[in-house]
Amino acid sequence: MKRVRSSGTIVSGMYMLAFLSGCQALDLGKEDAALGPSANPITVDNVTRNDRLAKIGAEQHPRILATYGGEYKDPKLERMVAKIVGKLTLVSENPNQTYRITILNSPNINAFALPGGYVYVTRGLLGLANDSAEVAAVIAHEMAHVTSNHGVQRQQKEAEAAIAGRVVSEVLHDDMTGREALLRGKLKLAQFSRNQELQADAVGIKSVGGVGYDPFAAARFLQSMEAYTSFRSVSGATDASLDFLATHPATPQRVELAMGHARRIGAPGVGTTDRDAFLDGIDGLLYGDTPDEGYVRGRAFIHPKLGVTFTVPEDFTIDNSADAVMATGPGEVAVRFDGAQLASGSSLTDYIKSGWVSGLDESTVRATTLNGMPAATARAGADRWQFDIVVVGAGGKVYRFLTAAPKGSTTLLPASQAVTNSFRLLSPAEKEAVKPLRIRVITVKPGETIGTLAARMQGTDRKLDLFRLLNALPPGGTVSVGDRAKIISE
Repeated sequence: MKRVRSSGTIVSGMYMLAFLSGCQALDLGKEDAALGPSANPITVDNVTRNDRLAKIGAEQHPRILATYGGEYKDPKLERMVAKIVGKLTLVSENPNQTYRITILNSPNINAFALPGGYVYVTRGLLGLANDSAEVAAVIAHEMAHVTSNHGVQRQQKEAEAAIAGRVVSEVLHDDMTGREALLRGKLKLAQFSRNQELQADAVGIKSVGGVGYDPFAAARFLQSMEAYTSFRSVSGATDASLDFLATHPATPQRVELAMGHARRIGAPGVGTTDRDAFLDGIDGLLYGDTPDEGYVRGRAFIHPKLGVTFTVPEDFTIDNSADAVMATGPGEVAVRFDGAQLASGSSLTDYIKSGWVSGLDESTVRATTLNGMPAATARAGADRWQFDIVVVGAGGKVYRFLTAAPKGSTTLLPASQAVTNSFRLLSPAEKEAVKPLRIRVITVKPGETIGTLAARMQGTDRKLDLFRLLNALPPGGTVSVGDRAKIISE
């Protein structure tokens, strides 16, 4: 949860709002050597004005940054990605196309392209990949969309000029309905047809093989992304529309077709993965939440900047976004936590009645205290759902817990009380102690096993599962002395 925001109406359901900002991109040339962060970034102001396609991409660029957390700045990482893109441009079907690559500061696993050569890859995707060939496969796929003009083909000719306007209204619309529409997937940044996706696969794999990378990386990474999506799946807590597989499903048929394209280039083992250079590039990469959003540590949510923390029950899964924290548990129970400004002189009971809760039963509004802090509680209902509302006042702010369960459920109050009773303020020492998680590349030493390495993972209760996913280890797979592996730690 990034910040305390102004009040909005909560309707029947749980919504996460994820809007950040930032602006910078990379201008990548043809040469493989000396590629790196541009000293003169491409912006919406200096894109060629008479290039219609570039203009569409340029107009959407700042909205993409707003949706995906802005640009992730790391010169070492940028140089690694720039080197990959530089190689791919050498075999591009349109050698005159200029590509503008932006690494997005988002934990989502995604990459996509816009008309005019705007290509985006999230730090989350780079953290999941295991070598340069896998990154090349994803970017080559997106470059294929650009060179094939898929971004234009997916719209009727007369609607092309309206693409940017629609993104503006859907991404930056300040009203709750517009934001919910985005997070329900009505904005599809890469909504290509099945045939276009398969065509981009074929072109991208050919490009990857053409520059000497492992062509089987595409199928391998599709499988990794699908496995990770299953691992991260939290009912209602993640925005599927912001992930690559929302528009690039890794169906068994698609994976098999990708394998077939790779076999036409050579047998398994052909090409290079350039894994060491890749691992050097991602060592230290931010993983998961940013400091402004707070951190999930197992069953705890800790926000050192706001100075608050709470925990969820053992059988719950917790997930975080820019503006809210979601936790889901058995029996369709869900908890939403966020914050808002409390008007001077306003009581917490008056605040609950101020209109931000739909279906509120005003007869249930009660003033109380929670761990020494002023609080208020209430009940609400809508459709087939019942809600328990708890608001807590601290430092001129109001923190809001909304717990939902199906009507008739007996688990609503126990779940709500377990979470809200754990809510407390952090001490100065606690605020100073918590640090962001990062990807750390380690070398396996004698006596170390998957179990001992996984035990060093932080930020998850499923340490062994996440270790296997991040290192693409199949069931039964193991590590050997001298291998390089990724772990997650502060």
